[in-house]
Amino acid sequence: MIPSIPQPRFLTAAYTAYVVLFFIFLALPLVVVAVFAFNDSQFPSLPWEGFTWNWFFGSERPMIGVFHERSILRAIGTSGFVALFVSVLSVCVGLSNAFLFNRYRFRGQGVLYVLMLLPLVIPGIVLGISILVFSSRIANGLWDGFGMDVEALRPGLLLVVLGQFSFITTISTLVIGARLKKFDRTLEEAALNLGAGHLTAIRTITLPYLAPAMIGAFVVAFLMSFENFNTTLMLVGSDAPLTIAMFDRLKEGSTPLLNAVSLLLMVGSSCLALIMIAFQRKA
Repeated sequence: MIPSIPQPRFLTAAYTAYVVLFFIFLALPLVVVAVFAFNDSQFPSLPWEGFTWNWFFGSERPMIGVFHERSILRAIGTSGFVALFVSVLSVCVGLSNAFLFNRYRFRGQGVLYVLMLLPLVIPGIVLGISILVFSSRIANGLWDGFGMDVEALRPGLLLVVLGQFSFITTISTLVIGARLKKFDRTLEEAALNLGAGHLTAIRTITLPYLAPAMIGAFVVAFLMSFENFNTTLMLVGSDAPLTIAMFDRLKEGSTPLLNAVSLLLMVGSSCLALIMIAFQRKA
């Protein structure tokens, strides 16, 4: 609908109702998850048994809380560790890619750009299987040919980091590259005319301009890595990130503990998103 063009009341009311129902459809599952995180019952379902904080702070079974469940806390730490590495790598490589595709012209650039975008359209589980098969063949070849057992090529955190990095770095490239396109290069030229070197001009002028995009790319990469499941499932070893740990718990039977974890993830993700938006507005 175009706001400047008058519309019939029925059409306006129908459009408003559609928008309201759409947002209810999106928010209702999250609200249900949040509500049952406080249900004084061992099952995340009706009837409502009363309000409790035990699924967050309880220390005795069967109602042990998130902050006393060592396996969940260990999984959160593993996810944070992986997400931090993936985010740092994605921002660094994304920054390099943004300069490569925006500042230079070379033969095969279009093909290289399409190859960079490919991980975004490949299903995550297919990407994970491909990386697993590739690394396993290399590991088996090294073992058969030289008797070398390279543990890093087996399922584990290194492969999880590489698997997530393979598609998250594309998103970081697009985020940083979009802001770099708006940069006025005459500012760099002015710095060069005043005697600054190329690296000095980039460090003191271009990078501060790109800082909001780099922070935004870091936050997006962190959240995407933290919640990734499909690719991680194919590459994980004995140290399971949070999404895999929750999946394993869910196979044994759901409890409000998983609702409590989900609520904490929603709150944490919302806070990071709000911080990113506030920072970008100031910039």
